Amino acid sequence: MLEHFDSTDVLQDPAGLQLQLEEKNTLPLAYQDQRCESNGFLPEIKLQDFPIRGQKVTLCIKRRRWQLLDTQEVIARDWNLVQQGARMISEFAAFLKAVLG
Repeated sequence: MLEHFDSTDVLQDPAGLQLQLEEKNTLPLAYQDQRCESNGFLPEIKLQDFPIRGQKVTLCIKRRRWQLLDTQEVIARDWNLVQQGARMISEFAAFLKAVLG
């Protein structure tokens, strides 16, 4: 995750830890040869991740978007981080499925 995202903050409250992550401003490989500019972020998503020392962990992820200057098309990376039908990281969902059946 930290290869593609910067950690911007860690918040602790009674519900657990919230890790704030922002996608790095590096273009997707498919668009490296095109003129693009950063165009803000998509709406934040929250995903449940592995607990840390018994505390619930929520990843608050801000995905970046870019605008192609020649066509005005807005693009974003297609991240396959979320397990289908769940609001948690795919690896955590597989772990729970293995443990709980």
